[in-house]
Amino acid sequence: MHITSKQVVNKWKQYTLTNDHGMEVSILNFDGIITKLITPDKHGNKENIVLGYENLEDYAENPNYFGAVIGRVAGRIANASFELNGTSYELDPNEGKHHLHGGEHGFSHVVWHAETFSTDGAVGVKLTHESPDAEGGYPGNLRVTVTYSLTNANELVIDYEADSDQSTVLTMTNHSYFNLSGNLKETIAGHDVQIASKEIVELDKELIPTGQKLGVGETPFDFRNGRKLQDGILSAHPQNQLVGNGYDHYFIFKKDATEQVKVTESGSGRSMTISTDQPGMVMYTGNGLEEGLQLVGGSSRKHLGVCFETQASPASLEHEGFPDIRLETGETYKKKTTFRFNVE
Repeated sequence: MHITSKQVVNKWKQYTLTNDHGMEVSILNFDGIITKLITPDKHGNKENIVLGYENLEDYAENPNYFGAVIGRVAGRIANASFELNGTSYELDPNEGKHHLHGGEHGFSHVVWHAETFSTDGAVGVKLTHESPDAEGGYPGNLRVTVTYSLTNANELVIDYEADSDQSTVLTMTNHSYFNLSGNLKETIAGHDVQIASKEIVELDKELIPTGQKLGVGETPFDFRNGRKLQDGILSAHPQNQLVGNGYDHYFIFKKDATEQVKVTESGSGRSMTISTDQPGMVMYTGNGLEEGLQLVGGSSRKHLGVCFETQASPASLEHEGFPDIRLETGETYKKKTTFRFNVE
């Protein structure tokens, strides 16, 4: 196992982690972006399975959040405001009147401090950042650590840790777009996905949670026994239609699940299993991806990648009964998501 690093743009550095099986992941200290993830297919061909820009300079403007660490709050906060302990906070509106993925001053717009490490079973890079009180409108001086580890079991592990000197709100994720066909050979329509979830969060026409949970039974949102993503892309279900034909929804995980998600792609034989201590995730099927961006392996188009954004729910700021994102003074935010890769 080994780590290499190189200076790429300005203060940006790219770190490449490689395990003993030839799996590798490349990460920028800018935004904590995963730029490449190389895994073998069933024939042993090593190919990239995430969407990333061909030219690293293009990440300076990254409206699709390719591979980025998202925070302080992943997802949408309605009307760019919330109330916490009797105080109202106004945030940056950056998607119409709403606040998306931490706003213009979010974690996906900063150069993180990076340190590499090596253990018996893993190599990795530890990213740290301090977000000052009132940055983007959020309360509290927040200290954040995101650690990427690559193991010899072909696992990419992402550990998140943070604490604040004031009560605040926080839920972080990684926004990688996966495409297990390898080198962007196909869209993700044929990917088979299994999710341990019986409820999703309903969205309104502005993609803001309505406060209602919808049972997935007999809908294109029932992934309990596995189904292809094309079922939602081609669906006439109003919830698939309003997000641009596909999925951009929060799935609430069953509490007893140990592996929450499994993704397989029959052409390559690749599979990816996701295990997390987060209460749910947003699955986004790239419905808004524009054409013509120059990516590693080809040009962008709609439905070229799928995101599995493990996180709690910003809906909890407005509605009861949703996974909470409050972080009180003295508490430590500590979350882990593991992506395990295999061939079948």
